[in-house]
Amino acid sequence: MNQPMQHYPLSIFWSAEDEGFIAEVPDLPGCSAWGATEADAAREAQDAIAAWLQAAQSAGKSAPTPRPVQPLQSYSGKFLVRVPRSLHAKLARRAAQEGVSLNQYLTGVLAGQVGA
Repeated sequence: MNQPMQHYPLSIFWSAEDEGFIAEVPDLPGCSAWGATEADAAREAQDAIAAWLQAAQSAGKSAPTPRPVQPLQSYSGKFLVRVPRSLHAKLARRAAQEGVSLNQYLTGVLAGQVGA
């Protein structure tokens, strides 16, 4: 019972610990691959995906449907976050100490956390 080839989105990042690029497949828990370059990691991930799907099939489990990835142009760059007043005050004060707007400060904090 062969399943049709599905295209799963990858998350590729540099790993100093592994001294190479790691390609993770968020839709397939535990599925990842290593490569010396991003392209190598992406290629290796295809083999990892095939092995993951084969193992799932052998175990009688169905493959998860890949989640659609929206193109960058579909994001506005705006979102609303509700936070407690105390956190809002701390963030605003920290931004003022840095001499930047709250938006600039939060952009830097978020970018630092997600590796942008």
